[in-house]
Amino acid sequence: MLGGMEFLLLTVMAYDRYVAICNPLHYPMVMNNKWILFGIFLLMYLTILMCNSTIMLITRIDPALQTPMYFFLSNFSFVEICYVTVTIPRMLMDLCTLKGNISIFACAAQMCFILMLGGTECLLLTAMAYDRYVAICNPLHYSLVMSHRICTQLVTACWISVIPVVIGQTYQIFSLPFCRSNRINHFICDIPPVLKLACGDTFVNEIAVYIVAMVFVMVPFVLILVSYCKIIFSILKLSSAKGRAKAFSTCSSHLTVVVLFYGTAGITYLQPKPTQSERIGKLLSLFYTILIPTLNPIIYTLRNKDIMMALRKLLSKLLA
Repeated sequence: MLGGMEFLLLTVMAYDRYVAICNPLHYPMVMNNKWILFGIFLLMYLTILMCNSTIMLITRIDPALQTPMYFFLSNFSFVEICYVTVTIPRMLMDLCTLKGNISIFACAAQMCFILMLGGTECLLLTAMAYDRYVAICNPLHYSLVMSHRICTQLVTACWISVIPVVIGQTYQIFSLPFCRSNRINHFICDIPPVLKLACGDTFVNEIAVYIVAMVFVMVPFVLILVSYCKIIFSILKLSSAKGRAKAFSTCSSHLTVVVLFYGTAGITYLQPKPTQSERIGKLLSLFYTILIPTLNPIIYTLRNKDIMMALRKLLSKLLA
């Protein structure tokens, strides 16, 4: 099922390249067609919903996946579903109506949820890195340190710590006077394009954005890097080549997702305002709001033998 969705996405990407190379004169007209874009985004949305829901299901019903690593992965999949639901359905509606109108309250709500869910993802990725650190560097204390109670507390902290900061920042931004154009040159209500519409001094708001980005993006990223440095040193000390390969395999999927997510989010919110390109900003936002959530479940499933085995068991039960 997951592989089939991946093949469909690859087919859409191949069609895009086919039109660009074989029919370059018609490329803008064909690829600007709203129904093609609607189909691409709808396919991605359904892929994200189906894949992440499947991960949540199998991590709950399969006894072999009742571990802290998959507990965090299940929560991460839930956040991913919420994250894309804030953006993609609105984009699909705008493609259908070709109006793109949004009230200031809806814009503020969308920004608030995007920031809240994005911040929660950053913290969850950090908790997942800590889980791998304890499992590999302190295996004898793993069951004690990563008990179900502590894992639940970590997930709860990831949610609670973000909410008041994001609400405060959203209120601060939308308290600014907006006397310029009311057209947001973006497909979502994100901080950089909204701040460009403000006619007052936005210096304080920009500093606040950098501080929040440092706390919820850079600090977790540094903690993840430190964790993986220690993990790599511990793995290299293992005498068995098979043991090293198994240890690396449990971390590779998470590390890939970390690089993709933090790379695009960090560039978006930590890049100085004068050097920001609107076109590049849209492309980066497209990556971390749609493309990366589409790839995440594929990365976690195709590169994870336990999940693939659990999927086969589930499919065999359904087809029996």
